[in-house]
Amino acid sequence: MLVLGIDPGLATTGYGLVAGDSQTLQPIAFGVVRTPPHVPITDRLVTLYDALQRIIDEFAPDQAAVEELFFATNARTAISVSQARGVALLAVAKAGLPAAEYTPLQVKQTTTGYGQADKQQVQEMVRILLGLREPPKPDDAADALAVAICHLSYSRVAGIP
Repeated sequence: MLVLGIDPGLATTGYGLVAGDSQTLQPIAFGVVRTPPHVPITDRLVTLYDALQRIIDEFAPDQAAVEELFFATNARTAISVSQARGVALLAVAKAGLPAAEYTPLQVKQTTTGYGQADKQQVQEMVRILLGLREPPKPDDAADALAVAICHLSYSRVAGIP
């Protein structure tokens, strides 16, 4: 199964594609979609949608997983991330992909074994789990790979093909 993991953000959205079965995980592609800060938000959201659509078209994932929003303090940031998250979910839905959503705690717990892991711990465990020479960068891409790994792990437990 090929899973597209998405770590949504308005300025930077991470994406990661991981193929996996009950025994192996294989990194297929990862990176980020950046939107320019001084462009109207509507244009930034269109840029994000178009980029995700191209990624879906190019790699044809079987399923997608999107990180849920968690913000405790900055409402303005939470709103913009929520908008980017909505666009990511729309792109996935329009492509007809089954989608799952995971909290940051679930993603960290699944990849590192510790729900309060920091960014560097997540990057290092993603590197180890995927057999990469270096930790994936930027951290948005590592987080997206972690979301995909989390989904593959939950899928195995739930018996989802």
